[in-house]
Amino acid sequence: MRVMVYPPTSIVIADLIKRIGHEPLVTGKILRDKVGVDLDSPPYEITLSDLKRSLKYLSVETPAGMRGRIALMMPLIEKAEAAIIVMNPDFSFGCGGCDRASKFLIYQIKSKGIPILEVQYPNNKEEAVIFVKKIMDFLRELGG
Repeated sequence: MRVMVYPPTSIVIADLIKRIGHEPLVTGKILRDKVGVDLDSPPYEITLSDLKRSLKYLSVETPAGMRGRIALMMPLIEKAEAAIIVMNPDFSFGCGGCDRASKFLIYQIKSKGIPILEVQYPNNKEEAVIFVKKIMDFLRELGG
């Protein structure tokens, strides 16, 4: 099963998803394909075609930064068959950058009608153990 992670940069959660036998949907794969090894030009994560694709969801007047995030994330959301949303993450946890984009993306995930686990970001060791256990239980319930 393809499982979306939000914020989408958690390699720890992506690893847990893979260990249970599911496919993690995170930005690392998207960016790896977009960033080339050509040293003569800067790596562009967002292309003009990405921004055009975002117009399916947003108006032209939406700030480019928000459109860029949504252009990257919406293909993952469209593929997702389940999702894990980490609520109130620490700033170092992932790219929550734009609060409006985050709210929009979380809304899009929730409106899909797929199985979703919402977990609070852990602040100590005990909470971290519970955090991982909840994720593992959710993933096992999905099968795989």
